[in-house]
Parts: sequence; C-alpha cells; structure tokens
Amino acid sequence: MGEALNRSSTTIPRTSQLALRIWHPDCWTLQTTAAVDAGLIAHGVYEYDDIVSARLTAHADTTDRIDDLVAEIKESPLTERAKVINEYFNPGLQTNPAGNATQELLVEYEPENSIHDAFVSRGFVPEEEIRMNDGFEYWTVIVRASRNMIQERLDEIRQEMDAEIRIEGMKSAQTTTAQRQQNDQLSERQREIFELAQEEGYYMWPRETSATDLADEVDISKTTFLEHLRKAEAKILGKMD
Repeated sequence: MGEALNRSSTTIPRTSQLALRIWHPDCWTLQTTAAVDAGLIAHGVYEYDDIVSARLTAHADTTDRIDDLVAEIKESPLTERAKVINEYFNPGLQTNPAGNATQELLVEYEPENSIHDAFVSRGFVPEEEIRMNDGFEYWTVIVRASRNMIQERLDEIRQEMDAEIRIEGMKSAQTTTAQRQQNDQLSERQREIFELAQEEGYYMWPRETSATDLADEVDISKTTFLEHLRKAEAKILGKMD
C-alpha cells in the first residue's frame, strides 16, 4: 500500500510554486547582464505583430553601470530597439529591491530569442517579476501539475530551447509535511549538501555563496556537489507532490 501511495504522489496534480534559475542561448538579457555588473527586472513581456516588447527596470550600484548596461542592450544584435522611458512616463517609479540607481526601459526583440512562451504555454505562470543578473534569469512560477509532469515539461523546455534550468526552491500545500519527512527521503550526503546550501544562502536572491565555494567547503568537486544537490531537490519535489 505504501508503494502505491508513493507512486500516486508522483501523478496527482497539485499546485506548486517553483523558484528557477535559467540560462539559454541567444538571449540578450543574459548576455548583457553577464557583460556588465548590473541587473534587469522584467515587469511585463508581451508579443504583438511578431515582436516581443519587454518592460524592464535596469538596476546597479552606480548610474555609470546603468549607462553601460543600456549601451550593451542597444548594441546587442539580439535586440531590435531599446528606449529609456521613465523620464517621460513615470519618473517616480521605485522598484524594491533593486540597486542604488535604476532606469526604466522598453526593449523590443524577436520572439525566437525569448523563452517566455515556452514556459507560459506549458502552464508555468510567473508569480513575481523576472530577474536577470550575472548572466542568468530567475523566475518564480506557479504550476498545477504532478511531479512527473513538472519534470517532463521542464525537460521539454530544456530540449526545445537548449536551456539549463535548475530548481532553486519549491513549496506547495504539502511544504510542511515535506520538510518534516525530508530526512527520510535524502541520503546522508544529500541532506548534508542541501542543508549546507540553505544555511549558506545558496537559495537566496541575490545568492550569498556559489556552488564552487560550497563544494570546496565539503572537499568535493563542483560537479559532484551539484549532482548531490539536484538529486536532493528532485526527492523534495517528489515528496511535495
């Protein structure tokens, strides 16, 4: 009976919240934030007449870095046009948390360079603003699906967009139960790695440590560290469903 319950838990649809870190090729937001020490926050992404328009806030510690980021965006071969808009429409807009300096932008680009539709068309609904920093996108999404279906959909997006997608946090109506039963699901090494990542701020935004630093702390390679962490994440996600 226990085995039947475990099998059914992977197939029963539940509403879950996932925090994702995403990389995919030919993305102007990832390329520009990797080149400049500044970030972007996407407030809205819309497609019309074969062009995607994104409403964003650029943020950094200084206005010079904002200027550098805007210049990178305008010069990118992956964007059609970029305009600074807050001077005209909403000069008092404050985005929190962001940097000491902010600038509001409207950027247009080709749909094939966007991963947005790949998620939304598979039932992943963005719950918060999408953040781009250090060459990665950070999404928080709501999805109603079983664990198996979530994994299948993410794998489809990985294959379709040649994307790297990592689950960095997750919760559902079963979160409390999942946390209580976590130790029963993870191996000793997986539990050690996962708890270390939590304690050192690996799942915080902005991230307070790196996989390399954590791997060095437990004297294993980064590849081995990430393998343990991903297996732990997969087991926790399975328990939540």
